[in-house]
Amino acid sequence: MAPHTPKDEGPQPPPPITLGGTYSIQTVSVGCKLYIRRPGSDGREEERLAEILSIRDKPVNAYAARLRGEVKQEEAQRPEERLEFFVHWDQFNKRLDEWVAGTRLVLSRDLEWPRPKATPATKKVVGKKAPAKNQRQQSLLKRAATANALAIGKATKADPGTPGPSAPASPRASASPAPTIGHKRKTLHEEEDEEDEDLDADAEGEMDVDAEGDVLDLDGAESPQPPPPISAFSKEQEIEKLRTSGSMTQSISEIARVKNLNRLQIGKHEVDAWYFSPYPQEYAHLPVLYLCEFCLSYFGSQFMLSRHRKRCNLLHPPGNEIYRHEDIHFFELDGKRQLSYCRNLSLLSKCFLDHKTLYYDVTPFLYYVMCQRDSSGCHMVGYFSKEKESADSYNVACILTLPQHQRHGYGKLLIEFSYELSKRESKLGSPEKPLSDLGLLGYRAYWAETIIDLLMTTTEEVSIDDIAQKTAITHADVMNTCTTLQLFKHYKGQHVISIPEAVQERYKKAKEKRKRRIHPECLIWKPPVFSRDQLRFGW
Repeated sequence: MAPHTPKDEGPQPPPPITLGGTYSIQTVSVGCKLYIRRPGSDGREEERLAEILSIRDKPVNAYAARLRGEVKQEEAQRPEERLEFFVHWDQFNKRLDEWVAGTRLVLSRDLEWPRPKATPATKKVVGKKAPAKNQRQQSLLKRAATANALAIGKATKADPGTPGPSAPASPRASASPAPTIGHKRKTLHEEEDEEDEDLDADAEGEMDVDAEGDVLDLDGAESPQPPPPISAFSKEQEIEKLRTSGSMTQSISEIARVKNLNRLQIGKHEVDAWYFSPYPQEYAHLPVLYLCEFCLSYFGSQFMLSRHRKRCNLLHPPGNEIYRHEDIHFFELDGKRQLSYCRNLSLLSKCFLDHKTLYYDVTPFLYYVMCQRDSSGCHMVGYFSKEKESADSYNVACILTLPQHQRHGYGKLLIEFSYELSKRESKLGSPEKPLSDLGLLGYRAYWAETIIDLLMTTTEEVSIDDIAQKTAITHADVMNTCTTLQLFKHYKGQHVISIPEAVQERYKKAKEKRKRRIHPECLIWKPPVFSRDQLRFGW
């Protein structure tokens, strides 16, 4: 159900437009939309509408300048050559956001300014006076910490005299207008305006936390109505969000982060970074960040990487090899033992995942790294992590196939391997939510293929529980997949599983196309058992 938002009395005014050729590059500010040149799908240059998210001076690569022995000199540059703009392409996925030079802006076309904010109609809310019992609770909450206030506020949320934990911080409830979502959450442009003075502050790796520092006003006798939950989206809004934002996270502070890396060189591959990753500040905004493909250490120049490679003797991830079949290897790593490697791996994965943060908490996780072997060593293709002890029976916490190895079937191989581990543990497993957009598509395809394969090859009647026990997929995932594929039919007063012909044809084509599979006999692994002391972290 979509959240209720107050509608304006009349249609919204159109955004202000500045005609092309009547403005300069200094006029462009955060929030504006204009046309920018970019290479098209056919290799030709095209002009596409984009929104300005951030502006900065073109950074200087200190490592490259030091290597060439250059001396930094102040040179007068044109604004087009000095400025860079971080843009979001209209109707494109968020992972394609990038920094562009000022020379690519098309100043001869119209400039669209942000739409003016409509002034909300102020309306006083008449509340009821809280009973004496609730006043005593308010006095206790007033002296407690914010976290305790939020916890106790949940118990008194139903009382009209006590504000709920979702109510935004306000001065006095009796004198404040009715709250809206806009009063609590800042828009992307407002956050960018506040952080525009120090664009590199996020590069130090400090993670924002939703609702951190919120204070509940417990003095007012009158309380406003709590706003609708921000996480409530309609199906159409969720689909649009997946298409344009590239992430399933509902955290506005995470979505608003500006990408701080341009390109990564991993072995013989050079790939574009998709999202923000908390690498140290001195490595932010370099043209290329160089990574050792075996230990995942990061360097600012090719010379520093080559010097490191002379000392680094690793040819595979520093863990236990638990699977080997042809050129595919799997290594198991403990986040508490291989701390440095797991942190570097989490930093790397954050460049391509916009909804996971593991950098400061890798010790509670096990990492399973898939590698492809050649004459020079075992090169990482992808990985997944899982909690050592999961209260929700998750068998995957974070999963990633590196972009240079995507669309080769490695994602399904990682998913299949995670379920093979669940079978060895005699448990049902499911990935941790939320999934990224690509992860959701991969899991749905694997669930559909696995369930159809079981139904096509079995000769006896099977139930939902039989499917779950044989595939290690949870009952909820089996039910959702069968419902999506329309496998449930009503026959003679009961529900049966029937496979449509179209689904059978898709299954046969997918089976012929897929070549790589996990062979359980090649897995040499026993479920690790951890003591209470080993599961105690941060002490």
